[in-house]
Amino acid sequence: IPASTTKAIALRASGGTSMISPMEEWEGELDGKKIKFGRPGFEPLSNESTALNIEEAIRLNASVLAVQVFIGSAYERQSLKNLTDLVDAASRYGIAVMGVTAVGRAMARTPQYFRLATRIMAELGANIVKCYYTEKEFDTVTSCCPVPIVIAGGKKLPELDALKMCANAIKQGASGVDMGRNIFQSDAPVSMMQAVHGVVHGGLNANKAFELYNDLKKKELKKK
Repeated sequence: IPASTTKAIALRASGGTSMISPMEEWEGELDGKKIKFGRPGFEPLSNESTALNIEEAIRLNASVLAVQVFIGSAYERQSLKNLTDLVDAASRYGIAVMGVTAVGRAMARTPQYFRLATRIMAELGANIVKCYYTEKEFDTVTSCCPVPIVIAGGKKLPELDALKMCANAIKQGASGVDMGRNIFQSDAPVSMMQAVHGVVHGGLNANKAFELYNDLKKKELKKK
């Protein structure tokens, strides 16, 4: 990534596990009936470490380092240490750190959980926090967090639904969005990015943004 680039780079800085990490379930018996057992609160995805050092981040000209934090998981302490270590290193060079509220496969996605998780990360030095949008009480999540919040895109949604989620989140105090599948799995990814930009930075409501998406989509698909 050349130093002359004017686009800010957000670089994922933690890793070490995958979705096929075993959940440690086993079969047993209870009152004569076969039953599956597991470890409560155990989330193997939370067993992460930092995936790069600060010198590598500087070499790649990163503006933001993203690190996942698993509040309430078996490896909560390790993921919080990943965050604080990166905050300490990155702040020496003016690089921001984004704390990512990770929920794994077995953790709650409630406003109460996100209020706690985002606040912890902010108080430990995260400059930006990422979490999921909740249909209820999302404004309490943003109001409890002293640093900007961006929302995760989550699973692929129809374009209008994704834009509604963006607009609702911005209206309730979010500063932006951090989308993946709702952009690159769209029929017209560039047009979808521009529509989301219109919501976040242009003040468009979801319906106006969807109209913009459809207009731009026609032009985008004609070029292919």
